[in-house]
Amino acid sequence: MGPTLFIVFAVAVVFAMVKGLRIVPQAKVMVVERLGKFHHVANSGLNILIPLFDAPRPMEMRVGNRFYRSHLVDMREQVMGFETVQVITHDNVTMEVGSVIYYQIVDPGRALYAVENLAMAIEQMTMTNLRNIMGGLTLDQTLTSRETVNSKLRAVLDEATEKWGVKVTRVELREIEPPAAIKDAMAKQMTAERERRAEVTKAEGDKAAAILSAEGEKISRILRAEAERDAEVARAEGRKRATLLDAEAKSEATRLVFEAIHAGGATPEVLALRYMETLQELGKGDNKIFIPYEATAVLGSVSALKEVFSQEKTATAPQKPAAAALSAQALSRAMAPPPAPVPVRHRPAFPPEE
Repeated sequence: MGPTLFIVFAVAVVFAMVKGLRIVPQAKVMVVERLGKFHHVANSGLNILIPLFDAPRPMEMRVGNRFYRSHLVDMREQVMGFETVQVITHDNVTMEVGSVIYYQIVDPGRALYAVENLAMAIEQMTMTNLRNIMGGLTLDQTLTSRETVNSKLRAVLDEATEKWGVKVTRVELREIEPPAAIKDAMAKQMTAERERRAEVTKAEGDKAAAILSAEGEKISRILRAEAERDAEVARAEGRKRATLLDAEAKSEATRLVFEAIHAGGATPEVLALRYMETLQELGKGDNKIFIPYEATAVLGSVSALKEVFSQEKTATAPQKPAAAALSAQALSRAMAPPPAPVPVRHRPAFPPEE
């Protein structure tokens, strides 16, 4: 019996030693109890436990919607998603809200001994505080202030889970589902708002177009007025220049003619011939009567005879001369050559008589 007992004892020792060897993976730890009391935390790597004295403490973990017990505590950041819960806003609107929480275990001992079920506690704490925060907001605030809700919920959960050895890093509202009637009303409101914005945008566009058109018309009129003014100035300058050039040309022609006449030694007979040719040219055409300068003396004689005869006829009854006679007299007087001056003879001065 001696060798048999020795073999049995040796096998039991080997089994106990093998049973006491525990390998902990990276980023995980194991809470070890000795005789039912917390002893130490076994870190990643090879750890030796005393059989019958040391035992790992299992922990309730959650993956998705499933809970399971594990002797290893994951020290990585965990993600816990919750189903949608019904919340009532400040303006009495019932909606369903789903959330996601990110947390990390920083103290495995407190996570095991400070709370019975860490995953369940975090879930219930999140739902309760989510209802409290959403109840203080209106419907519009819950839809437009997600970041505010996330910050408030993270601060509350982080403070509550600190004594459990858990650090809440982030909280996100996954979805917000208002009732169907509210969604229809929101859709109609959004459509009306978009139509209003479209009308406002169109009105602003029409206003801008009208302003631009008026400014363009104003600028166009100003430019046309300036162009017409410049054109008038240019035409006036052209007429002025043309008049000056015409006057200079006439002056030059007169000067040349005068010089040619004096240089050629024109006689009175030549001048008289040119005078007759000019009268012929002027007399061409209808309804034209030209009286030569030499005929003024004859007209004066005729008017004088007419006055003599008229005075004889009206000797008994003096009358005023007719307008035609007056005009003929004035014409004859104006056209008659001036009388020759009478020489004045100076009589010699005689000495006074004594």
